[in-house]
Amino acid sequence: MGKIQAPDRAGYRLIFKGLNRVLFCLLLVAASTLLAASEKPGKAAIASAHFMATEAGHEILARGGNAFDAAIAVSAALAVVEPTSSGIGGGGFWLVHRAEDGFETMIDAREQAPAAAHKDMYLDEEGNVVRDLAVNGPLAGGIPGEIAGLQHLADHYGRLPLAASLQPAIRIAREGFPVDDKFHALMNYRIDVIKRWPAAAEAYLADGELPPVGHIIRLPDLAWVLENVAEHGAKGFYTGPVAERVIEGVRAAGGIWTMEDLASYTVKERDPIRTMYGDYELVTAPPPSSGGVAIAEILNILEPYPINELDPVLRTHLIVEAMRRAYRDRAIYLGDPDFVDIPVEMLTSQFYADGLRASIRPDRATPSSMLAGNDQVPEGTDTTHFSIIDAEGNMVAATLTVNTPFGSCFMPPGTGFVVNNEMDDFSAKEGEPNAYGLIGFVANEIQPFKRPLSSMTPTFMIGEDKRAVIGTPGGSRIITMVLLGILDFMRGNEPESWVALPRFHHQYVPDKVSAESGAFTPGQVEALQAMGHEVEVRERTWGNMHGAMWNLETGEVTAGSDPRWSSGRAIVK
Repeated sequence: MGKIQAPDRAGYRLIFKGLNRVLFCLLLVAASTLLAASEKPGKAAIASAHFMATEAGHEILARGGNAFDAAIAVSAALAVVEPTSSGIGGGGFWLVHRAEDGFETMIDAREQAPAAAHKDMYLDEEGNVVRDLAVNGPLAGGIPGEIAGLQHLADHYGRLPLAASLQPAIRIAREGFPVDDKFHALMNYRIDVIKRWPAAAEAYLADGELPPVGHIIRLPDLAWVLENVAEHGAKGFYTGPVAERVIEGVRAAGGIWTMEDLASYTVKERDPIRTMYGDYELVTAPPPSSGGVAIAEILNILEPYPINELDPVLRTHLIVEAMRRAYRDRAIYLGDPDFVDIPVEMLTSQFYADGLRASIRPDRATPSSMLAGNDQVPEGTDTTHFSIIDAEGNMVAATLTVNTPFGSCFMPPGTGFVVNNEMDDFSAKEGEPNAYGLIGFVANEIQPFKRPLSSMTPTFMIGEDKRAVIGTPGGSRIITMVLLGILDFMRGNEPESWVALPRFHHQYVPDKVSAESGAFTPGQVEALQAMGHEVEVRERTWGNMHGAMWNLETGEVTAGSDPRWSSGRAIVK
């Protein structure tokens, strides 16, 4: 992928928006003059799920690092303080924007299936999915990619050695960190599974029970692993003493990983999905994420509507109908692009969206069972994100995961980290929902060395006046949360608004609209139900969004951290 220059963006915009050429050229000259006056933000913004991780990123910037070095520091620190959501036993996506030439790419360090994996590995003798095997314990884990991703960032985009950017995380692992409300709540949810595995129980519990908020957790084994990586690079994780300890623990507990599985893991760079909405280019995650394709499809469907000016009920109805159709296509078409021929150009085209839009009634919900393409659907969270803009204008949107809270809950003895349970993101059985209720078919079936489909949606919004970074955890709801954040950005709101906005969601199956308390008034719920929507308002919130924005017109840099959890922090300095 080459450089992205202003004329390319202008041409792209002309194709999608049909602006008058002369007027647009005048606007472009004015915008270019403005940009020349403020080519760099001058300040850096970091918003992440934990204050110690945000501070680690700023520490590395202060040492002369750039956004990509800071991303390593934030990722590694989150791996220590937020094992509920990410860690070196998992993987993720880093979407990067390099300011000096506009180059953008996505670093894919998604977990992949081990060599011994097969499509029926979680089925019992009667062909039913054994959910416990797919979610809990080492058999649920894919080969981790996070450490390889950090090495790739340092080698190709960072300014500092990997060892330097890992120092804050190593220090935190040795000195300890306090249990916060999120750790406490999610540990309470998974404590029975944690107790199955002695190493995890010893690392995280207090005298064998749920640790209180404020309890200090120290992870010397994790510090040892990170020190090996600091000294030897990614090889210090994927080969040698660390790898031997990991494989011994995994196989002793019933897993199928091998030393060859670890040693053969590689990072991939992928061209982002690009789409226009309004006056902004959205740069977002490509497969094996479903997020970018789904976001492009939804926004293309909504493009002709003045969506932020409509009556709230009609606005919600149209958004839900677009969500429904995008999640239908997610189930049918999407998977690992190295294994599946995905019609990305078709799914993200305006022409395809035109056809989908034509099937939407403005006064009535479309039952999911009536959508063409699948007649086999049965009736019927955890990840982290951070956003960075540095003083030079480099940007990183990173979404990292171990899948459900604490992943598989299994910790190889002597390592200090839990293994992911990303194998559950594959389709264990055609049409069978996973832990998040998402269904899949052949495109996402289990195969050796394949990467499971993800909903992670790190995204940039790039215009002549503003540049922004957004993303969130939340399982199947990630895509719809990012969508609502994008629409709020388009309204002219700041990051603090995007991240706090009450959320609603539809994912095709089950055929219902889920909503946070406060998303709709009672009258709006009644009106949506009258249109045929089943609406379920939940007291429980979801997601943990973090965003940052550079306003090129004012020179201001702002950031927002989701108020749903007290541990998150957005710092601009």
